[in-house]
Amino acid sequence: MAYLHMRINELMEERGISKNKVCRALNIPRANFNRYCRDEFQRIDANLICKLCKYFCCNVGELIEYVDE
Repeated sequence: MAYLHMRINELMEERGISKNKVCRALNIPRANFNRYCRDEFQRIDANLICKLCKYFCCNVGELIEYVDE
C-alpha cells in the first residue's frame, strides 16, 4: 500500500524543535498537528504545507515523501 509520509518528526529532530514550539509559531491545534506527524490524515491542507515549508525553510519534497510498500 502506498501512502504519503510527512517528514515533520525528522525535520523537528534535525533542528531540535518541539511540537509545542511549531504549533505555537504556526497557530496550529496540537491534535491536528499530531495527525500529520503520525501520517494519519486523509487530506492535506495546502495552507498548512506552505506554513510548514516556510517554517522549516524547506521545499515540499523535503516535507512530504511518497512511500510505496
